[in-house]
Amino acid sequence: MVIILTFLGAIAFFACMMFTQQKVLRIILATLTGIIFVGSTTLMTLNYSHHFGMHKVTTTSTKRIYSASNSSMPLALYQPVGKSGQDNVYIYNTKPKQKTPQHTQANEYTFSRIKWTQDDTPQLITTEVRWKYKNNFYRTLYAWSGMDNTLVKRTNVLEYPQTYIKLTTSQAKQLSKVANSAAGKQLQAQAAEQGRAFVTSKVQAAIAKNPHMTAKQIQKVSAQAEQEFQAQSVKQILKQVK
Repeated sequence: MVIILTFLGAIAFFACMMFTQQKVLRIILATLTGIIFVGSTTLMTLNYSHHFGMHKVTTTSTKRIYSASNSSMPLALYQPVGKSGQDNVYIYNTKPKQKTPQHTQANEYTFSRIKWTQDDTPQLITTEVRWKYKNNFYRTLYAWSGMDNTLVKRTNVLEYPQTYIKLTTSQAKQLSKVANSAAGKQLQAQAAEQGRAFVTSKVQAAIAKNPHMTAKQIQKVSAQAEQEFQAQSVKQILKQVK
């Protein structure tokens, strides 16, 4: 509305000055239209420069993520940006298998980082701070201004289990190359048998410690043991990459 008032105020002021013949009437109308024009312009300027009529609103969302490697390997992939590491872009999937991975935003308002946790499920926690209009009056007043929902800052925290390994995209490509080689396939075949034995020993140890474990608890121990062994296998392959 304030945009329309500014536009109409300017046209009305011009019309009054050009086409009103009576001096007194011209002064009165010019003053009124001038006040409308200056007032609406001031309101618009305050909205753009000081976010007049707005307040900051913080929202937090959480979603399950998966390794972008599209494999069972527990990898936390990222693309280095700059030297400080504060602008790194982290790559992930939102489904167990997907053709095109997603990534964190790369702009001046966004900061992303990895946090290692004891949980066995990776997740992305996004916190955003945005400018919102205080009420419907200001929302209507500043309609079409483009200021509503303006991003102030965004923080992405990618929570990964400690069994995951942080790799750059170039390291992941090298890892894939080695894994698909003859030596890599042989190493994976050996690791498969070792992995089954590793998981079995972990599950047996957990059951021995707590004979009353439920099927869900046993499944959780098995999944954690599998991730742990996969992480060890990745480290072994990385040694060949280096």
